[in-house]
Amino acid sequence: MKQWKRWLLLAIGFGISAFFVYTMVEKLNFREVWQDLQNARYWWLIPSVAVYFVAVWARTWRWHYLLRPIQKVSLRDLFPVMVIGYMGNNVYPYRAGEFIRAWVLKRNTGVSISATMATVIVERIFDGLVMLLFVFVTLPFAPIPAPYDQIVIWMTVLFFGGLMGFIVMALRPDITRRLYTWVFDRLILTEKVRAPILGLADRFMDGLSPLRSPADMAMTLATTIVVWLTETTKYWLVMHAFDFNVSFFVMMLMTAVVTLATTLPSSPGYVGTFDKPGIEILKIFGVAESVATAYTVVLHAALWLPITLLGVYYMIRQGVKWGDFARATNAAQTTEAETP
Repeated sequence: MKQWKRWLLLAIGFGISAFFVYTMVEKLNFREVWQDLQNARYWWLIPSVAVYFVAVWARTWRWHYLLRPIQKVSLRDLFPVMVIGYMGNNVYPYRAGEFIRAWVLKRNTGVSISATMATVIVERIFDGLVMLLFVFVTLPFAPIPAPYDQIVIWMTVLFFGGLMGFIVMALRPDITRRLYTWVFDRLILTEKVRAPILGLADRFMDGLSPLRSPADMAMTLATTIVVWLTETTKYWLVMHAFDFNVSFFVMMLMTAVVTLATTLPSSPGYVGTFDKPGIEILKIFGVAESVATAYTVVLHAALWLPITLLGVYYMIRQGVKWGDFARATNAAQTTEAETP
């Protein structure tokens, strides 16, 4: 990616985060928020963090399952790589954690970056589908407010459309390969450039192989539901640290809306795009703004800090340096991705 495009994306992300933060604090009573933060029962964070890492382990198992058609990698080897990736998303722009995850996996096991990125895309599609499922399941108990109903409509089109497209590609690999080979033959004249890009596309197709099996798709969907129900349980546990009480269905709705909102470009750590929608959902269901804000800020910190610290630990253990994030991002976006 050219340098000016990176700076543009970074500026857009920070601009969107700034807008969400501004609308969040514009009329906020900071004194009341501070009081609610002081009165919180923070020991509830201990079980919530434990539950969250159960969800991270479930994500690791899902990734292990998606990688099986390409190469069998043990859960023990995958867990540190998964944690480093999530830490990268928390501290580095451009969602570089996904790229560093693919880069470290290639370095450790030899799995191609393009095939790994295909599995990451499959993960994100199933995450989005389950978030939409959460919304539709909770609608009878927790109707979604405007304007987030419009977000859900557009995300439904995006994720279902993406899944259908990738399923067609996975089920008809020969036709798909002929199509992109035909396109590359006409757009790329030199064999030196054409051959590596065709190789990247072929390995990306390998990463879509789980979508060819209904059993694999069902297992991926079931695991994704477990992941997000477990993460919603963290939201519910943190709620007990504050003086409000809403149903688990409202927590499912909040989980879905904030997760879909964080697909928008933002600063590292999803500042604003996580917090503002979460606060608005809670306000709809009668939670005072100061309490909703205090809760959402603490929840965001409890989601961000533990996995970031563990990611730094695994970075040191794995010999990953901060400069490798930029290197991984470049590798995932160029034909150099498959060079040793």
